[in-house]
Amino acid sequence: MGLLIRPLRSLVNSFGLAWWARVETRDPDVTYWYGPFVTRKSLKTQLPTFLSDLSAEGPASVNQTILRCRRGEPLTISAES
Repeated sequence: MGLLIRPLRSLVNSFGLAWWARVETRDPDVTYWYGPFVTRKSLKTQLPTFLSDLSAEGPASVNQTILRCRRGEPLTISAES
């Protein structure tokens, strides 16, 4: 299944059925898109590690929203951009 997961994620994302986490930080003001995931459960399993790594960088706040959507580049959007 490991060889099929990347193409499957791409296909699911192209149809707008992929699960994503939109993670917004303040100070710095940045939006991160974490995904795509085929299932909500797999996203929820992986998200805590991402949030922990992000929190270690010291933002003033971190807020997350889980969405089912189609997403492309850019996956990191700075308020300065």
